[in-house]
Amino acid sequence: MNKLRILRRRPAVLTTLATLAAIGFGNQALAQNYPVTPQQRATAQQTAQAGIPVSELAPNAPDEYTIKSGDTLWAISRLYLRSPWRWPELWGMNLAEISNPHRIYPGQVLYLDKTGGRARLSTRRGGTGGDQTIRLSPRTRYESLSGMALPTLNPSLIEPFLSEPIVVDEGTLLAAPRIVAGNDGRVLLARGDRAYARGEVNSPLVETAGPIKTFRIFRNATPLQDPGTGEILGYEAQYLGKAQLQRGETVERSLEGGKELTTVVPATIDIVAAREEMRAGDRLLPEPARQLLSYTPHAPTATFDGRIVSVYGNAVQFAAQNQVVAINKGLRDGIENGHVLAILKNGETIVDKTGGAKETLKLPNERIGLLMVFRPFDRVSYALVLEISDTPKVGDLLVNP
Repeated sequence: MNKLRILRRRPAVLTTLATLAAIGFGNQALAQNYPVTPQQRATAQQTAQAGIPVSELAPNAPDEYTIKSGDTLWAISRLYLRSPWRWPELWGMNLAEISNPHRIYPGQVLYLDKTGGRARLSTRRGGTGGDQTIRLSPRTRYESLSGMALPTLNPSLIEPFLSEPIVVDEGTLLAAPRIVAGNDGRVLLARGDRAYARGEVNSPLVETAGPIKTFRIFRNATPLQDPGTGEILGYEAQYLGKAQLQRGETVERSLEGGKELTTVVPATIDIVAAREEMRAGDRLLPEPARQLLSYTPHAPTATFDGRIVSVYGNAVQFAAQNQVVAINKGLRDGIENGHVLAILKNGETIVDKTGGAKETLKLPNERIGLLMVFRPFDRVSYALVLEISDTPKVGDLLVNP
């Protein structure tokens, strides 16, 4: 049952141009306090008061729009702007009233004001610039905590990738604890099965004080190779499921024939979640603390020139909208959560036979879509394909939007 929160609202001032920037990503219950960078705030202060040129509006930007459940930051920004990642330019009026712009709720109505050739958004009809506000009288509002602030993007598209695939270096999985056997001679393991595992000689799998240890189970660290340089950027481990440690490894000693024998007793684990069947040899990595992050699409300040390394899935070469890809830029390159990059189709090299003499030509690169980084590693990042006009594939180019 959803809990209800009763809010006693004081007379309040709702800003106007803050609305597009006011969408936060979090869990379904509560919006996150995503930090606004100084540069975003400065941009807002410089441009929001004056609005933006009408020419920079999306062609079919509506004069009036009611926020509804299921809306996202990307969708609403795209509704109004040719470049939706430029949301800070629509935020900034009454900054003192809005300490955190990443909040917006179903039922709010946006009105587009195009007075004087400049576009502004208002929360009241007929706004004409200046101090466009609405003052609300005290009232009680009932809200379901499961449907408060809207997400930046559909959370279901990203959440599995926050805990499932992982990029590691070559030796990480090889040094991780491994499953050695299933209970009752089981070869393939599924949710609810018991299994046995052990660590390396110098790092046995043991119990420690505190909560029960949870591990993610992986297999097949696939190399992620830079399409341009051939460099191995990391290894993508295939996520299989989760296990909990029930008993740690121990050592039994016994006398046989006058000699002391030492026998290793592997740790006992229970499979608590399974995406695929598991088997002996699969590796265990500690379950990381869950992070509730906010993803606000924005253009990088630095210039990026990258490529799509892989499309997530088994031997997939082409990406669809809302699919996840790996790119050859990471934390070391300055990539961060929310960075939006344009996808360019790499122009083919052809032989021109129309002029009498054969000549090799390189067709121009064509922009075919946008993606947003949501999980950066050191040398590679996962990104979500936001929109496409053609089919992106491994090797396609990435540039600033």
